[in-house]
Formats: sequence, C-alpha cells, structure tokens
Amino acid sequence: MAIGQPAPGFESFTPNNKPVSLADFKGKYVLVDFWASWCVPCRQENPNIVKLYNAYKGKGFDVFGVSLDDNPGPWMRAIADDGLSWTNASDLKAWGSPVVGLYRITGIPASYVLNPEGLIIAKNLRGKELEDFLKETLR
Repeated sequence: MAIGQPAPGFESFTPNNKPVSLADFKGKYVLVDFWASWCVPCRQENPNIVKLYNAYKGKGFDVFGVSLDDNPGPWMRAIADDGLSWTNASDLKAWGSPVVGLYRITGIPASYVLNPEGLIIAKNLRGKELEDFLKETLR
C-alpha cells in the first residue's frame, strides 16, 4: 500500500444495494475514503471533503466513500446528514470487511488518492493538506 503501487481492486454495495467497483473510477483522480457513521473524526472531515468534491468534481476528481459501518440505518443517515453526494458503499461488515485487510486499515479515517490509472499517489491527507494536494494536482 505504498505510494506508486496500484490500489487493490474491490467491490462493495451502495445504499440501494447496487454493486460498485473501484474499477468504475478508472480514468479519474479518486479519493478512496474509509470512514463510518460512528467515527467522530471522519464526520468532522466530511464538510472538507464535500467542499473539495464540489470544487474539483468537474476537473476529473471523484470520491468513493467506503463505510466500515455494520448497520445500514446510521450509515444512510450520515450520508444524508453530511451531504455526501458521491458514490458511497459498504458491505456492512465493519472491521470484518475483507477491504480492511486488503488496504491494511488499522484506524479510520483512512484514505488513498489514486491517479486515473489506479496508482496510489497520496495517503491519509485531510483538511488543508488534501486541499493543497488537489490544488497542485488538478490545476
């Protein structure tokens, strides 16, 4: 999971139970954001991600929110309450999700920025760091 490596592919499900795959985001810069409705630091970062998504979605940037929730109610409420209009997915297995091991996640929030080819170009950027990175990368 080092910068420069390809991000491992995986599939999960939207709140409407539609399958979504990381491969669906090829061709765009994408922030793969691992979070959960019960994670206070995750929820505090969401307004920043919303602001950056709105600023850069027309410039080839997208967000793929991957929740480590295990209950669909709080997860879907958090998506609505925080205004997360990008693709959100979860297998509702929380820390038992295969994606946790695949991405070696030991705590959340955790995130990876991928380039259009699916390579990891940054990890765990939040707040101003993420904003500055996107400003520089997506000029």
